[in-house]
Amino acid sequence: MDDRRDLIHAIAQEATEWRRELHQHPQTMYEETYAAEFVSSRLRGWGVPHETGIGGTGVVATIEGQPAAESRCIAFRADMDALDLTEETGLPWASQTPGKMHGCGHDGHTSTILALGRYLQQTKRFRGTVRLLFQPAEEGGRGANRMVDEGLLVRFPFDEIYGFHNWPYLPKGEFSICSGFMLAASDSFELTLAGKGGHAAMPHVCTDVIVAGSHLVSAFQSLVSRETDPQQASVISVTNFAAGTGAHNVLPRSATLSGTVRTYSPALRDLMERRMAEMTQATASMFGMQAHFTYHRITDPVWNHEANVGFASEAVERLFGGDHLKPFVPVMGGEDFGHFLEKRPGCFIALGQGESDPNSPRSQGLHTTRYDFNDEIIPIAVEYFAELAETRLPSD
Repeated sequence: MDDRRDLIHAIAQEATEWRRELHQHPQTMYEETYAAEFVSSRLRGWGVPHETGIGGTGVVATIEGQPAAESRCIAFRADMDALDLTEETGLPWASQTPGKMHGCGHDGHTSTILALGRYLQQTKRFRGTVRLLFQPAEEGGRGANRMVDEGLLVRFPFDEIYGFHNWPYLPKGEFSICSGFMLAASDSFELTLAGKGGHAAMPHVCTDVIVAGSHLVSAFQSLVSRETDPQQASVISVTNFAAGTGAHNVLPRSATLSGTVRTYSPALRDLMERRMAEMTQATASMFGMQAHFTYHRITDPVWNHEANVGFASEAVERLFGGDHLKPFVPVMGGEDFGHFLEKRPGCFIALGQGESDPNSPRSQGLHTTRYDFNDEIIPIAVEYFAELAETRLPSD
């Protein structure tokens, strides 16, 4: 509908200003008070009922459409948190908070779903209920899990759920989706080795935690190469190895290693946790030292439901044509939207934001200091979600 597109583009112009204001005031997990109040104040102004403090700093809005004999409800989700990064874009709306920035585009996601709420509240071209979830702590804080644990699905039930992520690796305006696994479970681990330090010239009277730790780095890779079915994807990366005093002639008495584990299969996830713990203890015993291993499950894999992928794909094709829809090749990045998909059917989609200029901030990778969300995709995303709302909850 041309009038819908015109209205959404008008709302998106204002949403660009919201996005840039949010970008200037980033806050990380469970500290998103600025974004939560920003969202709440707009919803209040439009007369949209909503609750705050859901899962910490989360906000849940409810928009009732036209009356329905058998009411159904769908949800749309945005994340609000930023990252511990120092922005280097030099843009006029750059972060005003030292050491924190919206380096993943959650400011854009929030502004998009907020714009969707304004459109739906103004038009109500659907029959049933729409919920808008503004989630905290997506970046490793299990915000989706906390919202569910604190009664989200009981207090604010819905039948299906949809979300998106901006994707600088695709050209602006292209959508990409797949059924089944799309993004991996993202976990972290940390281990400490406690040995006996001493003079580096007399290693025989010491227990060398650096040698033991180096063995573990290699051993963990054998889990991927020798204990994992080659047709099942997995990644173990040791990203930190801390040991030593800085002196060239001292063997340290302790070392700490930490990193990330990415898997799709729940069984493989269990295997990694169990075998990494066993390897840590066995290696420590072999080298005559003590060890402590911890494993943290952070985000569940994003598994798109086939029927909902079909609804989403059809929406894109109706609005923009089939040439704007590409198959998504699963990646090992994490996204806790997957926890919602474990509870309700739905799907997650990627929306390209890359520019032809590879040096543009909109073409930079996620979680980098020169990245910026592309405001030109806000009306595209809002129109896509509006189409889903109006076709999944038809008023005719």
